[in-house]
Amino acid sequence: MNTQATISVRANRPRSRLVRAVTLLALGLSLGACSGFSLFGKDDILPDEPADRLYNEGLYYLNSRNDPREAVKKFEEVDRQHPYSEWARKALIMSAYAYYQAGSYDECITAAKRYIALHPGSQDAAYAQFLIGSAYADEIPDITRDQARTDKALAALDEVARKYPTSEYATAAKKKIELARDQLAGKEMMVGRYYLERRDYTGAINRFKVVVTQYQTTRHVEEALMRLTEAYMALGIVPEAQTAAAVLGHNFPDSTWYRQAYTLVKSGGAEPSENRGSWISRAFKRVGLG
Repeated sequence: MNTQATISVRANRPRSRLVRAVTLLALGLSLGACSGFSLFGKDDILPDEPADRLYNEGLYYLNSRNDPREAVKKFEEVDRQHPYSEWARKALIMSAYAYYQAGSYDECITAAKRYIALHPGSQDAAYAQFLIGSAYADEIPDITRDQARTDKALAALDEVARKYPTSEYATAAKKKIELARDQLAGKEMMVGRYYLERRDYTGAINRFKVVVTQYQTTRHVEEALMRLTEAYMALGIVPEAQTAAAVLGHNFPDSTWYRQAYTLVKSGGAEPSENRGSWISRAFKRVGLG
């Protein structure tokens, strides 16, 4: 290669380097525009959506589209993008409600508990507590299974009635409480009958006693009194059998269970007669039914 050619090549190298640099820069800008890649090593940050828009989109999915799971996504996005706003507070209680509507009860309970922890003095705290109780209540199992969920429902619903007695949710909570109590009484009756069939009369009496003393306002109390009459007659403890039958007849005179208890006592040569010193009589006096 001659000297002139060498000088020409060397003179063109800076220009070639400049062309390559410009090409790489253009490529980098193109990639950044397409994929969010930043030439300077930082991701592009998308601007937050307005809180009210996200919240209203959540309401749209919940009410118009009947899609609570999509609604939850919008409500949770409000909390993520605008964590300290009033919209975030409203979105959190709506998330709990949307989870409840979707049948995601554990998630509903978690969101509602978080709401109460963050906003205990809010006007929606009563509703959050009601959602907790309702979520537990909607999963009350069959009486043949463990009733831990029922106990949690009772505790949560009782807190609504106790802490927010003037709220619109207190009355609804009390109705659910009665359903939960009826479930627990049914469980005691099931076990009591099991013992009675196996002639474990003492075990049966203990179960029926729980119904009479703790779940006296449930539909199971009539049968519990008749079963107590049956168990006490089987043990030969006639005065207690007479009392159980008498209390049953006094409080539920038209009950078919009373007719059975009356016949049972009569078959043993006695009459229904209340012994005021009996625990059965005292239990009914205590709640004003006797």
